[in-house]
Amino acid sequence: MSEPRRVIIALTGASGAVYGIRALELLRDDPGIETHLVLTKAARATIGYETDRSVAEVRALADVVHSDGDLGAPISSGSFRTEGMLVAPCSVKTLSGIATSYDDTLVVRAADVVLKERRRLVLLLRETPLHAGHIRLMADVTASGAIVMPPVPAFYTRPVTIADIVDHTVGRALDALGIDTDAVQRWDGARDEDANVHQL
Repeated sequence: MSEPRRVIIALTGASGAVYGIRALELLRDDPGIETHLVLTKAARATIGYETDRSVAEVRALADVVHSDGDLGAPISSGSFRTEGMLVAPCSVKTLSGIATSYDDTLVVRAADVVLKERRRLVLLLRETPLHAGHIRLMADVTASGAIVMPPVPAFYTRPVTIADIVDHTVGRALDALGIDTDAVQRWDGARDEDANVHQL
């Protein structure tokens, strides 16, 4: 039997736990994908602050759950094949660890493995405003092959609810991993009656 398409989802302590949770929900609908979840200690706290979900409920959305302290987990080795990894949300602390290969947690080690194996790593960095140190870290991980994707909403979709904004952002993040979902409202060009583009 062929291996499933494995995707690593990590939630860190930055605001925006809903992004990682929604990614797990969307991937759960795809029987061909096996999700591997890692929650940091701070992420577990943030889930409680920001959502009505329990940590147990979030863990139940994943096919496999790994402890952030388990550096011997399968996802810590390049021989364990995955499609890539989404860190959503990604804290600056985690960004810093990945940028410097400071592999003292499973989240950072798994991200480091994804980069060294030339797989896709998408980081939904949640920080603003940014100082020069943040920008240098983003440049460093980008040079190593990561995709830094701050969760910036698209308003051409005319979102009505927070869920609309979250879905589009998460769908685009999964796009970056090569996974298509129904969560993205695709841009199909500006309509003449709605745009002044031709007049500029």
